[in-house]
Amino acid sequence: MADTAQVASAASSRDPAVGLRAVRALRTLVERLEALQVENARDQGWTWEQIAHLLGVTRQAVHKKHAGGRGPLRRRD
Repeated sequence: MADTAQVASAASSRDPAVGLRAVRALRTLVERLEALQVENARDQGWTWEQIAHLLGVTRQAVHKKHAGGRGPLRRRD
């Protein structure tokens, strides 16, 4: 499922196979968007605390997930 509108529509399907595939696709999209925006924020000098506040998680959680090659972001520093 590549098309965002198709995925959004499929998420409300009464067919569990279609709906669950859409959930998986949305989860992947959210993870990629989060990684992209965390990298964007860090590149602009944001602190882990600022990022965590907007994501609704702890500073430690966002740092563990995205810092230093332990998460989907690999810092190039």
